[in-house]
Amino acid sequence: MNFNALYASLKDLEDCTFCPRNCHANRLEGKTGYCKSDSSFNISSICIHRGEEPPISGKTGICNVFFTHCNLQCIYCQNHQISDNRVSGTFFQMELEEVVRQIIAILDKGINRVGFVSPSHFIPQMRVIIAAVQSLGYRPKWIYNTNGYDKAETIRSLEGMIDVYLPDLKYLDPELSKGFSDASDYPLVAVKALKEMFRQKGSALILDDDDQVESGMIIRHLVLPGNLENSKKVLRFIALELSADIHLSLMSQYFPTQKMVAHPQLGRGITESEYNEVVEEMERLGMYKGWIQEFESSSHYQPDFERIHPFEK
Repeated sequence: MNFNALYASLKDLEDCTFCPRNCHANRLEGKTGYCKSDSSFNISSICIHRGEEPPISGKTGICNVFFTHCNLQCIYCQNHQISDNRVSGTFFQMELEEVVRQIIAILDKGINRVGFVSPSHFIPQMRVIIAAVQSLGYRPKWIYNTNGYDKAETIRSLEGMIDVYLPDLKYLDPELSKGFSDASDYPLVAVKALKEMFRQKGSALILDDDDQVESGMIIRHLVLPGNLENSKKVLRFIALELSADIHLSLMSQYFPTQKMVAHPQLGRGITESEYNEVVEEMERLGMYKGWIQEFESSSHYQPDFERIHPFEK
């Protein structure tokens, strides 16, 4: 495989403004901004993942590509082993040829969906990967699995390339987003990004004959302990400013990582009554499309990226 011509797509990393941090770092010369990432393919894992929403994972799972580092630094992140920007990105550097080889090996197993996890700060590299895989005759469905902290204009540039948007909407409270994720502008930024995703995809989730997603948008929201009003604001925004018909994944899986156990708010899991209160608000708003989680589900979503298969024990 010779993909040298595709690397021209990375030239925009000379002045990186792809995510809302607008760092203007020259990543081609090894300079790094907030995400501490250069122009390399910094990927911690390419694996089959069966723990996404049913139409995403399907019966066979999805090929997920986990980028390292993040343009948010959520203090409670379950993927902190790879998302913490203090972790050296050079440890996870891969060559494009190896990235493509691993993706194709999974596609050849009969899986036809590829998800990019935390891609907001790796847009040019993601574009190169998509072009390289497609140049070999593969046409999987491409899924943009994001924390929601995306520039609307960047999302607009992906129209026609991304088949499914899978964004979080974490907060509509800037104090929470500043304290928990170091981004006081998260509510404003995420609202604009999700409106652009909705403009492209609408509320319809298009499935194939096997009930696997072909096109659409699913919004995720993780309920955090003691912050129910934020969750209710998130639901009201989705129902009243986008559509109550959007597919929602309302997650109860929060668990305190080791560094969170002493945190005054996040040092515990959510209670069943807290989760049920948010579910009741969802139902009051007429939001019946999507998924709620079994309350005990947190034990199933604790990855270990030191393993070849992070989600398999």
